[in-house]
Amino acid sequence: MKEFSFSDLNRRSGDVLDAALAEPVSLVKRGKAKIVMLPVEQYERMKDRARSHEPRAFTLDTAPDEDIENLMVGFQEIIDEAERDRR
Repeated sequence: MKEFSFSDLNRRSGDVLDAALAEPVSLVKRGKAKIVMLPVEQYERMKDRARSHEPRAFTLDTAPDEDIENLMVGFQEIIDEAERDRR
């Protein structure tokens, strides 16, 4: 990823924007990246990818029935194995 300083953005905004249209560009202040600029198509792809994986966590109330059933089967297998080991 190309890096530009905030001063570069002020002095060479055309160059910075041209670079950001081609690939993500990092704006650096005091040696630390503070902002990333990227083409809108790439941003939209990132948003779509993130949205397709939502939600990443569930509560028992919001989990899909299939996930709850799989958990129950797995718990039962653990319980059955523990009981066999005790005998």
